[in-house]
Amino acid sequence: MKKDRLKIGVLASGRGSNLQAIIDASENGKINADVVVVISDVPDAYALERAKKHGIPNFHIAPKGFNNKKEYEDAIVRKLKEHGVRLVLLAGYMRVVTGVLINAFGGNVMNIHPALLPSFKGLHAQRQALEYG
Repeated sequence: MKKDRLKIGVLASGRGSNLQAIIDASENGKINADVVVVISDVPDAYALERAKKHGIPNFHIAPKGFNNKKEYEDAIVRKLKEHGVRLVLLAGYMRVVTGVLINAFGGNVMNIHPALLPSFKGLHAQRQALEYG
């Protein structure tokens, strides 16, 4: 990891195909950034395995282990900040985030999501939109 590169933290809930594209772009020099931590709300999300294969610290943080959403997001924020994250990417992260996370990073949060909210939710949003017309 080079000194002047942007430190990215990624939140993912599933396979991590978007995460892999980001890692590849980083390793190939297509972006001037490094993924420094990956966090998932799903214990067996393949995104965690992808991170592990690239030597990226990765963590499962279970929402059910907290009294409320604020406490849960506070824990995520702490973990991201421990790794010096400057940009948070929601790469297939299947939870709605609140101002707790967004404000902690000065709005430096980008969502890469398969849904077209609010009309077409979930993983097959494009198919739903096409079927709708």
